Amino acid sequence: MSSISILGAGTWGCALAILLTGNGHDVTIWTKIENEARSLNENRKNMKNLPDADLPEQVKITLDLQEACTDKDLIVMAVASPYIRQTAKAASPLIKKEQIIVNVSKGIEDKTLHTLSEVIKEEIPQADVAVLSGPSHAEEVSRGVPTTIVVGAETKNTAKYIQDTFMNEYFRVYTSPDIIGIELGGSLKNVIALAAGVVDGLGYGDNTKAALMTRGMAEISRLGITMGGKIETFAGLSGFGDLFVTCTSKHSRNWNAGNLMGQGASMDEAMKKVNQVVEGVNSAQAALALAQKFNVEMPIVEQINLVLFENKSPKDALADLLMRDKRKEYKSLEW
Repeated sequence: MSSISILGAGTWGCALAILLTGNGHDVTIWTKIENEARSLNENRKNMKNLPDADLPEQVKITLDLQEACTDKDLIVMAVASPYIRQTAKAASPLIKKEQIIVNVSKGIEDKTLHTLSEVIKEEIPQADVAVLSGPSHAEEVSRGVPTTIVVGAETKNTAKYIQDTFMNEYFRVYTSPDIIGIELGGSLKNVIALAAGVVDGLGYGDNTKAALMTRGMAEISRLGITMGGKIETFAGLSGFGDLFVTCTSKHSRNWNAGNLMGQGASMDEAMKKVNQVVEGVNSAQAALALAQKFNVEMPIVEQINLVLFENKSPKDALADLLMRDKRKEYKSLEW
């Protein structure tokens, strides 16, 4: 049995608490929001987003960050991506040397263009930082729906420890050394999922969305490989796997936000109605900035930024994508 803290009491944090407790571990959830802690203690569930999933009685809820970070075998970083740096900064003085921290949030920091594990490592340099990602809706994991995911770590030993900690008969965990590829796949797919939602909101069909997803992964792979990720990762669970589930499921907050915009809502209206952090909106500008920094062509990312931030019509954005210059599908393939 391991002693585990989950920093963040949102949907994913609570789902993982249920999973890890079921695996026999001693689990503590930390939140800085008093109302959230009170609700979890009183109701033993996340009433807002997981009303049908019960939090085991033995899961401890705390507002004390020091308690959450002291004498733990594993710390799970599950706060929303915009709050990763401030949480890591606050926790840093409390973290022991070589503490294993696994990041399960997805996103790119807009100001620095760093992945979230890079942000955590900057603020907590003494920690051993890993990442867990893949096609894994919290709503399904909390109910024991079969799920497969991948852990990326700097060492095989750390990856194996996290694999052993999380894996059970319905939650299969693979290991990988490609941290940067896993994080970029998990972050950038949210931007493509917004576009997929727009396509559905406009009322277009399966052909359109299949094309968008496939070309979206081409963009993600181009950037990811340029930044040091591996092609196998983008063809795997945190690449195409996560992209597929986020673009096709109504559990997806990114798909939902895009769907509302396709139906005519503004970005602000869509965000308000979804009423959760829509990671793709936060990552879209960062993705565009990375594309420009590394001189990588990402036309879908460019167009979704125009829709999000410059009030471009979604229908016009799609038309501009379809009418781009003729070209080969892959430049590397020759007759």
